Amino acid sequence: MRNALGSVDTVLLLGGRSEIGLAIVERLVRRGARRVVLAARDATASMKDGGGTAPVDDLERLGAEVHVLDFDAARPETHAALIEEAAAKVGDLDVVIPAFGVLGSQAVYDADPVAAARDVAVNFGGHVSIGLAAARRLREQGHGTLVVLSSVAGVRVRKANFVYGSAKAGLDGFAQGLADALHGSGARVVVVRPGFVIGRMTRGMTPAPMSVTAAEVADAVVESLDTRKVIVWVPARLRLAFAVMLLLPRPLWRRLPR
Repeated sequence: MRNALGSVDTVLLLGGRSEIGLAIVERLVRRGARRVVLAARDATASMKDGGGTAPVDDLERLGAEVHVLDFDAARPETHAALIEEAAAKVGDLDVVIPAFGVLGSQAVYDADPVAAARDVAVNFGGHVSIGLAAARRLREQGHGTLVVLSSVAGVRVRKANFVYGSAKAGLDGFAQGLADALHGSGARVVVVRPGFVIGRMTRGMTPAPMSVTAAEVADAVVESLDTRKVIVWVPARLRLAFAVMLLLPRPLWRRLPR
């Protein structure tokens, strides 16, 4: 439950090394969250280095009680148990943030359809599995927010990254449907649509217009928890830009640079 001041008290981050995810968690801890679960692949072996530089160390310095769990997005059969294990560690889950995914390369996917299918299974299927498991827990609690990190890449899919974009399009639709399914339960879903995010995942790539940083995405997410927005565009002006882009005839859309 939120604490006496109305702040988020417990946070579960799935993808515990995500720049965006950790930036969101840091802000929530600074605002009063005191119990955090970081879940990632091989997390128990690598999330705390003893030298004060790992995510656990950073959050503990801010006053949080941090638990670490192993999580594999590609193993949906483990996801329901992971959610219950997190709740056993910290109690009711106020905010759940699935922040995992693979950007991949369209050229690689063109040459290797198996790699494309594998990454889509993580980028879409993994989110469906963990999202449904988290939603069940939040519905039972009668409160809590699931933050779904979608992307403008899924609003209208471009040829330059259509495998990645199609997975994000599926995720965006799933999140909106889940939000409707949770309506009236006390739990809710926030759908976040960032533009190009400058960071580790996109290192070496040329930033697109209206690019943002992980910090800017995190600020928008935290604001949405206060304002109860359902869909969050980052930056906000992307909403207008894509209203126009959705109207472009397909021949013009195909001519956009890769």
